[in-house]
Amino acid sequence: MTYRAEVFVTLKPVVNDPAGLTIKGGLHALGFDSVREVRAGKYLVLTLDADDEDQARSRVEEMTRQLLANAVIEDYRIELKVPSPSGGGQGGGLRT
Repeated sequence: MTYRAEVFVTLKPVVNDPAGLTIKGGLHALGFDSVREVRAGKYLVLTLDADDEDQARSRVEEMTRQLLANAVIEDYRIELKVPSPSGGGQGGGLRT
């Protein structure tokens, strides 16, 4: 089966975020003074084949730990989309 994994990687709260500070400054320069904090991160989408949902999740966890996120300074969250029973319609037949 084919699965779609969305991986959200963000810096840990205690880690300085220069990109976030730059974005915040830009937003303030544009008049968006109500923005108090910006944290920048990475959003990755992986499509993979696996025998079942547990195997797909395990593989994505392993990929994320080994390459996609730096455990010392980053946190991550994985959302796995699994095939819907019908497999048809809009949205590519995937559900969360």
